[in-house]
Amino acid sequence: MLLSGHGASRGNALGRARVRLPHALEVAEQRIAPAKIEAELERLHVAVEAARGEMHELRQRLHGALNQEVGEFLDLHALLLDDPELLFGLDELIRSGPYSAGYALRVQRDRLAKVFDGMDDAYLKSRMDDLDHVIGRIHAFLQKRPPDVKGMAGEILICDNIAPSELAQLQAHGVVGIVTAGGSALSHSAILARSLHLPLIVNVPNVLQKVADGDVLIMDGSDGTVTINPQAQDLRDYRVRLREHAREQRELGRLRTKPSRTRDNVDIALLANAESSEDVTQAHALGAHGLGLYRTEFLFLQRNELPDEQEQFETYRDAALGMSGRPVTIRTLDLGADKADRTGLTLSNEENPALGLRGVRLSLARPKVADTQLRAILRASAYGKLRILIPMVSTREEILAVRRRLARQAELLRAEGHEVAEHIPFGAMIEVPAAAIALESFIDLVD
Repeated sequence: MLLSGHGASRGNALGRARVRLPHALEVAEQRIAPAKIEAELERLHVAVEAARGEMHELRQRLHGALNQEVGEFLDLHALLLDDPELLFGLDELIRSGPYSAGYALRVQRDRLAKVFDGMDDAYLKSRMDDLDHVIGRIHAFLQKRPPDVKGMAGEILICDNIAPSELAQLQAHGVVGIVTAGGSALSHSAILARSLHLPLIVNVPNVLQKVADGDVLIMDGSDGTVTINPQAQDLRDYRVRLREHAREQRELGRLRTKPSRTRDNVDIALLANAESSEDVTQAHALGAHGLGLYRTEFLFLQRNELPDEQEQFETYRDAALGMSGRPVTIRTLDLGADKADRTGLTLSNEENPALGLRGVRLSLARPKVADTQLRAILRASAYGKLRILIPMVSTREEILAVRRRLARQAELLRAEGHEVAEHIPFGAMIEVPAAAIALESFIDLVD
């Protein structure tokens, strides 16, 4: 049987399924004697501290393996364990009931769930998953039976959803892949899975009903397919794919340091696409001659606030340094209503978001956002060979408007004492029909 979902992290895996069904925190109402209140509070605080310690240990174990923004995803759960609204409410329930710590945990969880359910923002609603995971960790330590992941080496986890901190823990204990019924390729967990090179397939319909514990699975994180109890031919095909991939990597490794030159001595530049620091590191390691397209949307997605100039500068600077002097083409923001924007930049009700207020049109409509990004790129230009690429261009006037803003910000930065490259190559993406038709009218404005 073949199931299909969305590949969120590339890679192949073969292993037995470990199915984990979603479960609510079902704890019967239990009152305690007033004399036991302090002991019950102590029991709760010990469990919370144990969950904190577990999170700290995981963060330390992965220190250096993750970049800053991915590490911050793990820190989110650590912050939830210090949330005063969660902890104060638990203490009050134990004192006022007086209730057992387990029942207080359930009541407080249900209260917070109502708050999350009332939110209009779908992304904020989904943060209840993070809270559920944290509450589940506290409850496990209350019961003195934290989930044992040590016996999952070589297995593929099948679950409803996965939290970033849990995913990292599972990978550290040898889980070879994860398949979820829900989730998104833009989620924190998906980003972390790619960083850990752990195959992840999300949004697979009915996977919890169709896969049983112990089923043998083949998962392909590239095309999002899961084969249940593969036949002999499926296994042979899988092993052939692995051997071919390994052989291909060895051959490519031998070519890594050789010049990319045709037989008639024409040099060909091979450049990579990137949208994260992991991509930059991999592109450099694989011998890319530069970054032909460095997308910047990831800085604006999955967050409520806009990235400031310093954060963007550090990101672009690190990309320039990471490519060791090779050219890096930074595409300015191409965010539209078709992407998961929660910053309020884009319109949510456009009939055709693919050709709506996005790309250069969005930048010109939000000049402060555009200036912040341009300033960050200009400052980073002192650290490497940066180039600027403007998306969704339609007219000559749009290019002129951006170039004027760029020149003005470069002048201001130099006056402020910042070093800015004398010349930054400037380009436009030809992806709108109008641009292709009007190309000759503005080709003199681009490099």
